[in-house]
Amino acid sequence: MTTPILKARGLNRQFGHVRALDDADFEVYPGEVTALIGDNGAGKSTLVKALSGNLAVDSGTIEFEGRPIDLSTPAAASELGMETVHQDLALAPHLNPVQNMYLGREVMRSGLAGALGFMNDGEMRRQSRRAFDDLGATVRSMTSQVGSMSGGQRQAIAIARAVHWAKKLVFLDEPTAALGVRQTKNVLDLIRRVSDTGIAVVFISHSMPHVIDVADRVQVLRLGHRVATLDAEKTSMEELVGLMTGANVGDAAA
Repeated sequence: MTTPILKARGLNRQFGHVRALDDADFEVYPGEVTALIGDNGAGKSTLVKALSGNLAVDSGTIEFEGRPIDLSTPAAASELGMETVHQDLALAPHLNPVQNMYLGREVMRSGLAGALGFMNDGEMRRQSRRAFDDLGATVRSMTSQVGSMSGGQRQAIAIARAVHWAKKLVFLDEPTAALGVRQTKNVLDLIRRVSDTGIAVVFISHSMPHVIDVADRVQVLRLGHRVATLDAEKTSMEELVGLMTGANVGDAAA
């Protein structure tokens, strides 16, 4: 098996008397969709925050492409080629898709115009359209405010933005939550296309059918600890639910 793009061992994080991560392990491989599942309070969000530079851990190690790293900030994760799509999408509703795509990363014009603060709107628009088209993302208007768009379109914009800037890995936190059937299918198709480009995807979801449908492997968290790593094609919803609730933790190796 190839070297994991990201590997964590023995992560611990405590909030007061609550141990959110308890000697947690995790790894994800290039070009694979790894589902991260667990019941409410299992530690999924805490783990993702720790692995994306949004939260410091009390102890443990994180490796990127086989070498130890210090993920102290989201910027540090971005420099390594990792991006995160949070549940709230972090889109600016009053801006259009292109402006959201390049928010904080604007392309300036060359020469004096750029020095004076003028942006290269045409280049950003072309690159945005290419990014959306490459993923098959349905973005009907490049000039409308994203706040006026459907949940599925906003989700597609957030994913396309992350993939455009990510070179190695994308975290997707509940990307199908609150979406309709057609929109959900589009997002799951997007996830497959992303992994087909060689980018690793970490898919956090409460939907077991979606997990089995799109993931290559599934890692199960319970009470802040990874209790199992399974091949998605060889597991079932019943087994996953049992592992999440603790009914059959002893039946699978972590």
